[in-house]
Amino acid sequence: MKLIVNGHEAYAYTGGKPLDTALPPIVFIHGALNDHSVWTLLARWFAHHGRAVLAVDLPGHGRSGGPPLTSIADLADWVWALLDAAGVQPAAALVGHSMGSLIALEAAARQPERASHLALLATAYPMKVSEALLKTAAEQPNKAIAMVNQFSFSSWASKPSYPGPGAWLQGGEIALKRRIQSQQTALNLFEHDFKLCDAYSGGLEAAAKVSAPSSLILGARDQMTAPKQSKALAEALKAKTVMLPAGHSLMGEVPDALLAALRVVLKS
Repeated sequence: MKLIVNGHEAYAYTGGKPLDTALPPIVFIHGALNDHSVWTLLARWFAHHGRAVLAVDLPGHGRSGGPPLTSIADLADWVWALLDAAGVQPAAALVGHSMGSLIALEAAARQPERASHLALLATAYPMKVSEALLKTAAEQPNKAIAMVNQFSFSSWASKPSYPGPGAWLQGGEIALKRRIQSQQTALNLFEHDFKLCDAYSGGLEAAAKVSAPSSLILGARDQMTAPKQSKALAEALKAKTVMLPAGHSLMGEVPDALLAALRVVLKS
């Protein structure tokens, strides 16, 4: 569905069903240089099992217009503005992956009464980016995309892989990142997104303000946001931690296990 948020067109995928604002809402927030499409399986399952689903394209990503926002805090405020524009009133479950997990965390802290659950996927705090990767993203974004892709998977293929047996997960993610990168001509979006993650410094303060039941779902072999980097955040949130046999790209590598984990934590 298309909405107007802060004067710009915004897009959210509703899981193949019209948005019913009377149902319990769930918001999926993607990571750096991604869009709503990474959530297709999860969004469709929840939309067909009693949830009002909004898998968003962040500003300047995918089908959402306007310039990319300049901080995690601004993106958190944008999430609530999008829910307002959609007419969503009940408290929403916030599910974020990687950069999206920081946005979800900040959103839950800024309006705690509006967050019913918080699920942070492949998260870390602080989410620092190495100088080498930042430099490569700035100077050779396609090379940086290949580097991140290599770090994001724990094996050459998951079996069966999503969206179907034989799907080339690495190739699909490279194609998605290149497409999102090419849509922005005013700035280097990959470098921009990485800098937002690197600059975010309010994670533990935000965690102290969160009142929603919280969970971390992590990849045991994640090289981008290693599980040990989330320990302090998990303690601050008093969060349940679920470990999956995967790398950073949980939605592609272990889609069924991730769905099963989310079904459990969102009921708690």
